[in-house]
Amino acid sequence: MAKYHVNQQAVERARQLIDSKQYVLDSDWGDVQPGAEAENAYLESHDWDDYARWHLGLTDGATDGTKARYAFVYGDFRRVHRTALIACVYRASQWRHKAVELAAHDLLQRLDTTAGITG
Repeated sequence: MAKYHVNQQAVERARQLIDSKQYVLDSDWGDVQPGAEAENAYLESHDWDDYARWHLGLTDGATDGTKARYAFVYGDFRRVHRTALIACVYRASQWRHKAVELAAHDLLQRLDTTAGITG
């Protein structure tokens, strides 16, 4: 099983987007999650560092500048999606990637607080 560590630059970028209210609260992540075509289109006009900032996890042992290096996408290359953060928490916890799970959970709590979502 692949191992991941937290991409701190992605966490910081997600915080900035959340703080500037660049998020989507309700979406069907399965429908809006960027697929290979959207990723390729993004990479045509952005560098790998920009691409990396959309992924909370970095795959240990994978080469920078390859899609295999980046995991746990949290948005659509424009905005953070609440459902993406939920998916990141779920998938990271399912596969016991605790650091990524906690980073995604913290971002989800930040988004909810910023959006005024309360218990």
